[in-house]
Amino acid sequence: QVQLVESGGGLVQAGGSLRLSCAASGLPFSIVAMAWFRQAPGKERELVAAISWSGGNTRYADSVKGRFTISRDNAKNTLYLQMNSLKPEDTAVYYCAASKHGALSTTPRTYDYWGQGTQVTVSS
Repeated sequence: QVQLVESGGGLVQAGGSLRLSCAASGLPFSIVAMAWFRQAPGKERELVAAISWSGGNTRYADSVKGRFTISRDNAKNTLYLQMNSLKPEDTAVYYCAASKHGALSTTPRTYDYWGQGTQVTVSS
């Protein structure tokens, strides 16, 4: 079955960096779109960044543009999220998501598979 396993979350001070990873198995990783979403307590799940199957097309939430970078290594079946200049408002559970399709999408309902999430906490 499909498994998405996130890692790399933790506690960091404001201005610091973290790199999230998502190891995928059980799906044709190299031909599907992937994304990172996040959900803070009391808030809806929101898109952080998305990437097409080839990595040639990316999309970011306005709140993270210029600070976060999404990338993928199709040879390793792994998705990444480099997060720099972290702010307390970035605190949330971060989820990796995979679509059955190759085209990039920004809406949660178009993603078919989800990881269990990894907590990112940014202290002020």
